[in-house]
Amino acid sequence: MDDLAGARVIPLHGAGRERTTRPAAEAEDLAAVPDAGEAEHESDRERRLADFTAFLRRRIAGDYRVDEFGFDEDLTDHVLMPPFRALYEKWFRVETIGMHNIPAEGGALLVANHSGTLPLDAVMTAYAVRNEHPAQRHLRMLGADLVFRTPVLGALARKSGQTLACNPDAERLLRSGELVGVWPEGFKGVGKPFKDRYKLQRFGRGGFVSAALNTGVPIVPCSIVGAEEIYPMIGDVKALARLFGFPYFPVTPFFPLLGPLGAVPLPSKWYIEFGEPIRTDVHGEHAADDPMLVFNLTDQVRETVQQTLYRLLTQRKNVFLG
Repeated sequence: MDDLAGARVIPLHGAGRERTTRPAAEAEDLAAVPDAGEAEHESDRERRLADFTAFLRRRIAGDYRVDEFGFDEDLTDHVLMPPFRALYEKWFRVETIGMHNIPAEGGALLVANHSGTLPLDAVMTAYAVRNEHPAQRHLRMLGADLVFRTPVLGALARKSGQTLACNPDAERLLRSGELVGVWPEGFKGVGKPFKDRYKLQRFGRGGFVSAALNTGVPIVPCSIVGAEEIYPMIGDVKALARLFGFPYFPVTPFFPLLGPLGAVPLPSKWYIEFGEPIRTDVHGEHAADDPMLVFNLTDQVRETVQQTLYRLLTQRKNVFLG
């Protein structure tokens, strides 16, 4: 009620009350004016339709470019990315923090925690960087062998800008000024049991740090909260995993019990925080040959991500409401 103290109060009766009735014709005209939200939605839909029509013309005419890694930017922006919009905005309601810590140009290495049984965290991070960063940068993600050996998925991964998680490819991308994303926990992170959620697994042998040191690019720690809860993994059927050649075969409270319905991710609330960049260009030309330096930087990045996860978790009141 204190908010009303400075407000102008209009009495219900008496001289201070203004006449608010309008002629019937004027009322009809007002009713005919479309709601501002509806008009904006209609305009957005028309714009997207026009963009897609222009995209089709370019595909037919062959007016698009594919880089040496197979990345098709036009296809990614108009076909591969848009289906994730509703998942990002409405289902997970992703909020980003520290987006300004990602450089607007030049090479940089984004290093994030991995979780969620299925690697949707990587896809949501790429969507966030492309759509919320002022420079609208593409995140060139480094993926495991399994991704590129899988029919259809491997081809789509290449088209969307992903490449094999190896130092030569990573360094070529970084030297060409690309923003590269890596999830060092790999399958040990994305497939860990629900009881171990938000406890980082080992960050490998520091290969990503060596790539950053060799190219002199900054490392941007990235912490993702919310992905752990989309598919709570309570079991792993190792026999089926070996049969299909998977690193694990997950059992969740709903999968495989509910069949395809159990594959729908739970609508947890997500936060993605991008930390302050860690410079690597101050360590000299042959810094990557120093195993102690590589170990210390790897540990620094891992500890930064872990502590940020803990802080975000203490601030979160509810898994689904945030």
